[in-house]
Amino acid sequence: MLDSVQTVLGFDFGLKRIGVATGQRITASAAPLAALAARDGIPDWSLLARLVNEWQPDLLLVGLPLNMDDSESELSQLARKFARRLHGRLQKPVLMVDERLTSRMARELLSDIGQRRKGKLPSLDSTAAVLMLEAWLAQPDMGQPA
Repeated sequence: MLDSVQTVLGFDFGLKRIGVATGQRITASAAPLAALAARDGIPDWSLLARLVNEWQPDLLLVGLPLNMDDSESELSQLARKFARRLHGRLQKPVLMVDERLTSRMARELLSDIGQRRKGKLPSLDSTAAVLMLEAWLAQPDMGQPA
């Protein structure tokens, strides 16, 4: 299945916002998209479906927020539930990817960029989705089925 994957959408799950990034295997790079608003982790599914229809990804990645000791938290279970719903609603393959430290790395990256230039920066959530997606593009065997 992974051999045929070219375009990927990555999601950094959150209760209030879900970061989104798009990536290409050919370039092994990702770019942030606008984060989706969520209410208790539930997005506007019609908006999400339009996003998937626009980008036509071969695969969806969802970040799995694990604790540093590899244990799962309540947020991990909610991210898994979101991934299962993505698959069920959109009929696309979905993989879960360890996303530990991506938010911290995204915060540091955006701080560095913000100090060098003025203007609107991508959202923290979508930047975290970019980092998670680029890590997967570099090592695609690290995903696990939703």
